[in-house]
Amino acid sequence: MAETKGDVGTDDFARVSPGDIRNAISVLEQALFNHVHWTDALNTTLICNLQPDARDLEPDSHRRCRFGQWYYNPGSHVVQSNPNFQELEKAHQSMHETAAHLLMLLQSHQNIPMADYERFTGNLKEMRLLIETLKRELEDEIYNVDALTGASTRVGMLTKLREQQELVRRKLESCVIVIMDIDRFKLVNDRYGHLVGDRALAEFAHHVMRHSRPFDRLFRFGGEEFLLCVPHTDINTAFNMIDRIRSELAEVKIEADGFPPFSITASFGLTLLDPDASVAECIERADQATYAAKQRGRNMTVVWDPSMERRLAS
Repeated sequence: MAETKGDVGTDDFARVSPGDIRNAISVLEQALFNHVHWTDALNTTLICNLQPDARDLEPDSHRRCRFGQWYYNPGSHVVQSNPNFQELEKAHQSMHETAAHLLMLLQSHQNIPMADYERFTGNLKEMRLLIETLKRELEDEIYNVDALTGASTRVGMLTKLREQQELVRRKLESCVIVIMDIDRFKLVNDRYGHLVGDRALAEFAHHVMRHSRPFDRLFRFGGEEFLLCVPHTDINTAFNMIDRIRSELAEVKIEADGFPPFSITASFGLTLLDPDASVAECIERADQATYAAKQRGRNMTVVWDPSMERRLAS
C-alpha cells in the first residue's frame, strides 16, 4: 500500500488541552498533599500505638484513600496515557499493602521488623518519585506547546523520537513518523490574509489531534509543516489512520471574513522509525515521501521507499 485518495474510517479520540493539563497538575498536587497527610497519620498510629483506621486494613485500601479516589476517578483521564500514571497503580497498591501489614502487626502487639518498615518507606519513595515525574512531564507539556496550533513545539521532538527509537531497537514496539504539509498554503495567506492563514493552521492541527490517538504526538515542524509520532503501530495501520485524516480534512470548513468558508488539503509522508538509521535520516525519509505526494498531485498519503532517495540523489 503506497498511496491513495480513498476514505478510511476509525474512532475519534478527545485531545487534551493545555487547560486540561493545568487542571490535572492542580488536582495532582492536591492529591499528593492529601497523601502526605495520610502518611503522617499512619506514622503517628505506628509510633504512638494508636487504633488503626479500619479503611487502611481493607484489601482495597488503595482505592479508599483520597489519592486512590482521584486515581480511579474518570476525571483523571487527562493523564491516564502517561506511563508514569500507569506505573503509579502498582506502586500505590504495594505501598498500601505494606502499610496494612505494619498495622496488622501493631494490632497483634508484635514488634515491627526494620525490614518491613523499610519496605513501606521504599514503596512510598517510589510512588512519590513517579508523582513528581508525572507532574514535571505535565508541566513540560504546557511549556512546550505551540500557542497558535496547540501542537508540541520542536523543543522536545528529537528527544521524544530518540526515546521511541530506543524502544524499537529493543524490539518492544514499532513506531511510524509522519510529515504533513498543507498544500498551497502560500495561496491561503495571499488570498485571505495571514490571520486567516493562522486560523487554517490551527484548524489543521486540531483536526489531526482530534482524529489521532491520545498517545500520538503532534509537533509543529515549521511553518505549515507538522510531524506526527505514531508509536505502538505498524506502517499499514498508521497508513489507514493517516489517510482517513487526510480524506476528512476537506470537510473542515475555515471561516474567512468577506469570503465563503473554504477547506484545505495536505500531503502526508510516512516512514517507519528505523533502528538502524539516525532520527534525522528517518525524518528526511518521511519528508521525501511528502515531497513525492506533492509531486504526484498533492492531497495524497505516501509511504517512503528507498527508490525515492535514489531519485532525489540523481
